[in-house]
Amino acid sequence: MSRNTPVTDPPASSEGTTARRDPRLLETAASPGGWWRRAKRKVRNGELGAVPVVIGLLLIAFVFQLLNDRFLSPQNLSNLTVQIAAIGLMTTGVIMVLLLGEIDLSIGSVAGLSAAVLAVTVMRHGWPEWAGIAAALGTGLLVGLFHGFVFARIGVPAFVVTLAGLLGWQGLHLWIMSPDGTINTRSEGLIAALTQTYFVPWIGWALVLLVLALHLATTLAGEHKRHAAGLPHRPPAETVLRTALLALPLAAGVWILNQYNGLPLAFLVFVGAVVTLDLVLRKTRYGRMVYAVGGNAEAARRAGINTVLVRISVFGIASTLAALGGIMLVSRNIAASTTTGGGQELMMAIAAAVIGGTSLFGGRGNAYSALLGGLVLGAITSGLLLLPNVDTSVRFMITAAVLLVAVIMDAASRRGRKTHARGGG
Repeated sequence: MSRNTPVTDPPASSEGTTARRDPRLLETAASPGGWWRRAKRKVRNGELGAVPVVIGLLLIAFVFQLLNDRFLSPQNLSNLTVQIAAIGLMTTGVIMVLLLGEIDLSIGSVAGLSAAVLAVTVMRHGWPEWAGIAAALGTGLLVGLFHGFVFARIGVPAFVVTLAGLLGWQGLHLWIMSPDGTINTRSEGLIAALTQTYFVPWIGWALVLLVLALHLATTLAGEHKRHAAGLPHRPPAETVLRTALLALPLAAGVWILNQYNGLPLAFLVFVGAVVTLDLVLRKTRYGRMVYAVGGNAEAARRAGINTVLVRISVFGIASTLAALGGIMLVSRNIAASTTTGGGQELMMAIAAAVIGGTSLFGGRGNAYSALLGGLVLGAITSGLLLLPNVDTSVRFMITAAVLLVAVIMDAASRRGRKTHARGGG
């Protein structure tokens, strides 16, 4: 994969320099109509963001609701949120690696290995469930750090390293599970609670209010700092409007889930991982270094960034999230088997990341791609399961078509940005 894509996230520094030179630009950026001009500029540059994914998700929901009126029922949507949690967590890890312009083919095998470690330590050796979960997460972390070291320090291509990991960790998974093909876990306890716990309605509403309050406060504070520094900034009215728009899907989601059993813990864990990773990538120096290395590794190295450490840490984070996905698989199935993580999990995780908007060329994307991509694939799977006489082959073909469209849009968007950078249309 190419690692020569210019860094486009975040663009604030270049805009800020221009704004200081041209006060008219600063005035335009802060004016009430500035958001509309920025939106049109992004469309011209091919930076559509999550808009195509959201439109696609709405179209999928509309079509399947027409075909089966149970698709948008609270029970089906609640089940969908729990179903996508495991793959979604694995997708979140895949996004980190894709931001580097690399690929990790071992995600599914790491999830399966971690699931095996969890089941064996708890059920065979009598460890407390929390200790088994910690051991599974630790296994994922060590595997990821090993992959990152071999790739970043020794120089073996990530594709080869993780392909070897796919085979090797799957073999270790089978060895740990032998002679049992399946190890059942307890139907009650910490492990089972991860996917069987639902919160009472008021907790869901309290979380919505907390998220909106934190979003509004942090955004206003950030825009105030930009204004004080003489940088382009959004007016307070626009920030409030954006928060109000964010409240609509959050409130609708919680209201629908409360119609069934309430907000699922599994989905909350997944969303929490997405939000945490998003804050790390957007608000920390480490996140900016990840984007820089993915955009142009050599330029990042010359700028003083420890590219080796960044790469090793990214693979460590990715495998840890894969291990958490494996734990969710055990919780949902109340068992670990020799097939856990060894099926379509890897391909679905990569597909969800790309469909959600993460570029295969590195340096562009965000953590919310995991949520959007997971919802798209989950909606397709759920909708087809509700239709009679539709087997897995159709789901694979539809998923392949959606993935191909996402990759074509990514390539076209990248070409559009290059054309704009050269001064073309």
